[in-house]
Amino acid sequence: MAIEIDKWALERACKQIIENILFLLPSAYMGTVYLIGKAPELTARRITSGILDPETETVSWGLPNESGYNPPGRPWVQYRDQPDHPLEAMAWCVEKQESWTAENADTDSRSVRLKVEGAWRDFHHMEPVLIRKDDLYPNDQEIPEYPRNIAGEIIWKDSDYIVVAVIKIHFQPNSIKINSPETKIIKRLSRALGTQLLSYQLREQSLRAMRKAAEDQLNSYNILSDSLRNAISKSGLIFSLIKLELGFLRKQWELIVLQDSDQEGMKHEAIQSLEKSLRDMGNCSGSLEKDISDSHSLFLDLSLPPDQGENWVRMKIEEKWNRLFSKRSLDDKQVGHIRHQIDQLKKSFHLGKDPVVLARYDSMPDALKEQWVDLIYRNTDRIDLQFLDKLIHILGDRSLDLPFQKKSRKSLIHLKALAEVIGQLEQNTSLVLQEVLNGYDDRMNSGILKNG
Repeated sequence: MAIEIDKWALERACKQIIENILFLLPSAYMGTVYLIGKAPELTARRITSGILDPETETVSWGLPNESGYNPPGRPWVQYRDQPDHPLEAMAWCVEKQESWTAENADTDSRSVRLKVEGAWRDFHHMEPVLIRKDDLYPNDQEIPEYPRNIAGEIIWKDSDYIVVAVIKIHFQPNSIKINSPETKIIKRLSRALGTQLLSYQLREQSLRAMRKAAEDQLNSYNILSDSLRNAISKSGLIFSLIKLELGFLRKQWELIVLQDSDQEGMKHEAIQSLEKSLRDMGNCSGSLEKDISDSHSLFLDLSLPPDQGENWVRMKIEEKWNRLFSKRSLDDKQVGHIRHQIDQLKKSFHLGKDPVVLARYDSMPDALKEQWVDLIYRNTDRIDLQFLDKLIHILGDRSLDLPFQKKSRKSLIHLKALAEVIGQLEQNTSLVLQEVLNGYDDRMNSGILKNG
């Protein structure tokens, strides 16, 4: 068994994930989703491709005129790694369950067009969409035997996951790097697609289970509860994506309100000063020193609400420096300087809501500015649809004027729609399960089921 869902639902899910990625990543201009069929064929079939028009900010959909992955697709034996055959990124993603980034089109070892045609320059990232075997085959269902690679080894034998789809995103030349923030965002969104496909799959499994309930109502109850609760548990990923978008909004906001201010480079200056303090100590090859330096690098990618940001600095940077102080002999002046820079890191999380900074930014009405700052710097611990509605509403106001305002607004609209679907599923779960259980109780009371 593989993902087998309604064609309309499948295309809709694929289009939504492509739109989210294209609107989130400024240098991305085209996306494609391939569905990986059931074993042992593992046919890779292109579902849809979308190209973003940067001027109209609309996506055009369709399939290329010629492609081996157009329906009916290509089975595993045609695209796997094998002698006298160009290596394909698709084979890597499916067999290794790992992403492939073509950051240098001229030297990409898995560019089929480059090897066959010799002229195509394609900068792209391909990400496998993974689903746990236990999620797709619940209740000890038999897992099929997967095909073998050219060395005769069964793929995915020792993995907890299977590949159900592959996302391919094309980028402007020289704008994508291996392990860049863009690839990490695509990886996160690939999990969202896996969750959505799994929820659709589980819904259809649940419907089949409900039809079977007349034969074995109690067994149907167990199947439904496992399947539906498993789907609902994935809602945490949607919340993670919303928080990721909020962080992106905070970065955009701080970019414009701190422009040309003396606090614009506070984060980088504090980190550079801390790194210099590490180097000045000499003999910084220890694990603790490296751990501190790694935390410094991670900090520059953060955009958290103030309270969460301060806690992160306290646990990931300040506590490690305190341990280093206990190991090294430093004078009070050195320690004071380092602690001051750490305080600057904590303070940097408040810059976008600092009253002095906000007073200098007069492009927005004060009331709207106050509401906007409250929203993007608020600590959120759950999906709040009213909160998202307010964000989406303000992002529609031209006076805000963020660099990627329209794209952020569209991304939040898509995430809100997905959150509403999961929320409705969660709301109906108890009712559905109770109805099934009541049906079983009715059969018990009528004496139809006995000794059970």
